[in-house]
Amino acid sequence: MAENQPIGSRFTCDDADVSPALAWEGAPEGTAELALALEDPDAPGETFTHWLVFGLRPSSTGLEEGADLDAEGKNDFRDTGYGGPCPPGGEQHRYVFRLLALDSPSTLDRGADRAAFDAAVAPRVLAEARLTATYERS
Repeated sequence: MAENQPIGSRFTCDDADVSPALAWEGAPEGTAELALALEDPDAPGETFTHWLVFGLRPSSTGLEEGADLDAEGKNDFRDTGYGGPCPPGGEQHRYVFRLLALDSPSTLDRGADRAAFDAAVAPRVLAEARLTATYERS
């Protein structure tokens, strides 16, 4: 996946709805944990959370497609884990993958909601990397 390019339908509600493979490198010095949030800022009302991941080792360099993770939070579909893009028909939305380098462990439990994720992660962020992708249902 590349910046501002469409997400493949395989990773959406229109197909297999599995998480895409992601790759990164170079966590900053002092990183104790990596966390990830996938958000739709174009959702009606407010930003919609599609995926929350935490507890990733700072030495990790990515996630494989359909990653089976123990440390995932609750998305706004009210499920724990990944919930792919699913905008209203005919609307193109942006999906922002935010990779967060944390200076100490978040101590979140599986199924943590967005409020708990934000409260645990926000004060620990050393650095952030973003990748924005798009999706439009036909």
